[in-house]
Amino acid sequence: MIRVVGGLALAALAAGLVMAFGVAPRETTQGNVQRIMYLHVPSVWVAYLAFAVVLVASITYLVRRLEAADRLAHASAEVGVLFTGLTIATGSIWGKPTWGTWWTWDARLTSVSILFVMYLGYLLLRGMVEDRERGARYAAVLGIVAAFNIPLVHFSVYWWRTLHQPPSLMKPGPGTMPGVIVAALLVNFAAFSLLYVYFVAKRACLLRREAEAA
Repeated sequence: MIRVVGGLALAALAAGLVMAFGVAPRETTQGNVQRIMYLHVPSVWVAYLAFAVVLVASITYLVRRLEAADRLAHASAEVGVLFTGLTIATGSIWGKPTWGTWWTWDARLTSVSILFVMYLGYLLLRGMVEDRERGARYAAVLGIVAAFNIPLVHFSVYWWRTLHQPPSLMKPGPGTMPGVIVAALLVNFAAFSLLYVYFVAKRACLLRREAEAA
């Protein structure tokens, strides 16, 4: 089953690249640099998804002490950190020609950085506590607390004046993007979501084997 998901993810990623670089038109204002949006925006989506799964799995573990829930939270946090790092990297590449700088401490970028550091701390905490069960409990608490930063990241562009633009897909009223660009984004959303499922399933399987070996 995991191999099937991996195959679907690979096919969807190929389709997403074709849509992003072969089908979607060149953006009038920003030019070809805008095409990094097809990596940047789906990466943000997967990071949100991953940390939401960490939240639910952490609550489940604290309530029911299910080892599977702890493994799911652990695996999802690792994948979430990976995609948050990708979000920051692609955002910097996009920001240099658009804003004239690789980095600026505006509300969105700062809140994303805090989110990244919090979940890095989540993973470090697991490695620092020798007692595995106690480490899982501590990590579950941190996984719940860290999730409260996700709304701050998402709504920061509405609550404060920032260089970062608001989400184009969620603007009220008529759509501001051509349908072909929206289609390219949706294909990449699907591709990155499948990739997330594949990574988490593989990592959770490895964590289970590690626990059995221990």
